[in-house]
Amino acid sequence: MASLRTPQAAAQSLGTCDAIVNLAGEPIAQRWTDAVKERLRTSRVEGTRALLDALAREERRPPAYVSASAVGYYASSETETYTEASPAGHDFLAELCRQWEHEAQRAAELGMRVAIVRTGVVLGSDGGALAAMLPIFRLGLGGVLGSGKQWTSWIHIDDIVGIYRMALDGASGTFNGTAPHPVTNIEFTQQLGAALRRPAVFAVPGFALRMALGEASEVLLTGARVLPQHTLESGYMFRFTAVEDALRDLLQ
Repeated sequence: MASLRTPQAAAQSLGTCDAIVNLAGEPIAQRWTDAVKERLRTSRVEGTRALLDALAREERRPPAYVSASAVGYYASSETETYTEASPAGHDFLAELCRQWEHEAQRAAELGMRVAIVRTGVVLGSDGGALAAMLPIFRLGLGGVLGSGKQWTSWIHIDDIVGIYRMALDGASGTFNGTAPHPVTNIEFTQQLGAALRRPAVFAVPGFALRMALGEASEVLLTGARVLPQHTLESGYMFRFTAVEDALRDLLQ
């Protein structure tokens, strides 16, 4: 483990490693004030730049650099389908991801193999999005967010770990860390309610989320249908392709 708070020390400690996996970043799930936006950018873009600048001054560097990114890279849409070859969107989150990835790609100039994982909504049993939803749904108070038509490009925790392992084992390029079958928020809500055997009939109006979270509410109220085309072409075999199977596994 190395901290980006001290990039030169981190670079010196990483010289003998087989690979760098950079997951550092200020949490997205908070109200986006100007100060928070700056922390989001600094932790991802400036942190990556500082680490690679420090690595450039070292004689020894790991042969591989694996960087996190997010499906926020793509434009929000209820009708479009995106793969790793699709262009970036133009909102704050898309621009943040684009800059983040641009800095990560600089590792190739240092002779390092580069892999970037654009992560979707990770479903796990001990944290993340699912853990935040469970208390409400277990009370029978769960429901759709906004229109419910927005896409949720999800992935089981075991599969996102598997994709990172594939990247560490030698894969290069950009990989969508999403299951092959995204679902709408309505379908996800129905499946989660069914897995918990609880009704999920309450709806959270979009205006209420916007009042509570401001611009950050768009992460919940909009989405993108993101497919892991390059991930599949690279040989990765998903353990969980259907959201109902993933939820059943995590909640059994």
